[in-house]
Amino acid sequence: MRVSVVAVGRAKERYIVEGIAEYEKRLGSYGGARVIEVRDERIPKNASQAEEVQVKEREGKRLLAAVPDGALVVALDPAGEAWSSEELAAHFTQWEIEGVRDIAFLIGGPLGLSDEVYARSNLRLSLSKMTFLHTLVRVILLEQVYRAFRIHRGEPYHK
Repeated sequence: MRVSVVAVGRAKERYIVEGIAEYEKRLGSYGGARVIEVRDERIPKNASQAEEVQVKEREGKRLLAAVPDGALVVALDPAGEAWSSEELAAHFTQWEIEGVRDIAFLIGGPLGLSDEVYARSNLRLSLSKMTFLHTLVRVILLEQVYRAFRIHRGEPYHK
C-alpha cells in the first residue's frame, strides 16, 4: 500500500524536513510514503470570508490534482474522527483486504480545506483537538502511519 501525504505549502524548517525524510525512508519497506507539497496561496491581510473561501478553493484544486488516481482520500480535519494508533492500524488492515493500493492524506493550509476536498474525501480524520504547525503535522502523521504499519504487521513498536 502506497501512502501519499499531500499538503499545502512547503516545509522549510530543517527539523521538519529531516523528520519527513526519516519517515519516508522508514516507510519504504511498507510500500512507501511520499510527501507532496502544493503551492499555498497568499492570504490577504484582513481577508474577507469570500476571499478566504477563494484561497481554500484554489489550494483545494491543487491538492486534488496531486492525489493519485483511484486513491482512498483521507482529509485531515480537527472535526474528523479521532482514532487510536491501533484503530488506524486496523483500518490499514481493512483497506488492504479491500484491495486499496493508494491512500492520500490531505493537509490544508492555515484556513483549512475546501468544500470540494471534503466532498472528494472518503473520510475525515483528526489527529488531535490541539492545533499544530501545518508543516509539523506531516511528521506527526507519518510517524502514526509508520506506527500503524508496524502494528498491522505484528512488529514491535513502543507503546
